[in-house]
Amino acid sequence: MIEQEYNNLISVALRVRESIIRMSGNGGCFIGASLSCADIIVYLYAKYLEVSHENINNPNRDFLFLSKGHDVPALYATLAEFRFIEKERLSHHLHINDNIYWHPNTSIPGIEFHSGSLGHLLSVAMGVAYDCLMKKQDNRIVVIMGDGELNEGSVWEGLLVASALKLHNMIIIVDRNKFQANMRTEELIPLEPLENKFVAFGWNVQRIDGHDFFAIGDALKICDEHRGTPHVIIADTIRGKGVPSIEERADRWFCNFTNNDIDSLIQELYGNESKQLDSSIFHVR
Repeated sequence: MIEQEYNNLISVALRVRESIIRMSGNGGCFIGASLSCADIIVYLYAKYLEVSHENINNPNRDFLFLSKGHDVPALYATLAEFRFIEKERLSHHLHINDNIYWHPNTSIPGIEFHSGSLGHLLSVAMGVAYDCLMKKQDNRIVVIMGDGELNEGSVWEGLLVASALKLHNMIIIVDRNKFQANMRTEELIPLEPLENKFVAFGWNVQRIDGHDFFAIGDALKICDEHRGTPHVIIADTIRGKGVPSIEERADRWFCNFTNNDIDSLIQELYGNESKQLDSSIFHVR
């Protein structure tokens, strides 16, 4: 990755976070976890997934399933950056005249499946992955899951089946921000040692910094090169990433901010950043 591409990713991720913050007013959104997975989603659409607004209905495209559906502001904002939807629609969040609301809805271009009830989309994605393999297609199927979501029993049933079927075209990315709703995961139902659990279920496992674009890219490259088993990337992230005043705060799970609050948070997001980076993105696989 050259410096210009890296700067482009930083720029897009900042704009995505700004959009997330703006969606946290007039009814609110799940801001903390949306901010934690923003870098992952931006990288996937900018550098990895073979899907665009132009080939969105092509059966040979790659698929992304946002299983942690409450983080959809990060996905909405990224889809807007890559022209799946008009940026103006983000201002319709929670309006009765649009479908931009708290959980993914397939009426929004780029949304592959409804989600909200946690633990369900892994099985849906497994069905798509298996279908693609039977058709001898090269699609890649990526599922973004929350770490608290891993408490759902259906997740572990799905992991066993995916391993048995050798769904090597499937990647789970766990947004490991270490919070579940308004509690730390390790204080509720401890998940660690998480890598060992996935390995025991037959998955190829990597653990990375989920805010490091180089680490994300390297991990995805390894997934593409490793055949025979499905893949898990445990991405260590920070809830509320980018806005220090709300980072790693249990009470900043769901927020409904005032306009003044939003202006203050956006100022905090950008800090003293005055350099305007080139907003173009080059899709390099």
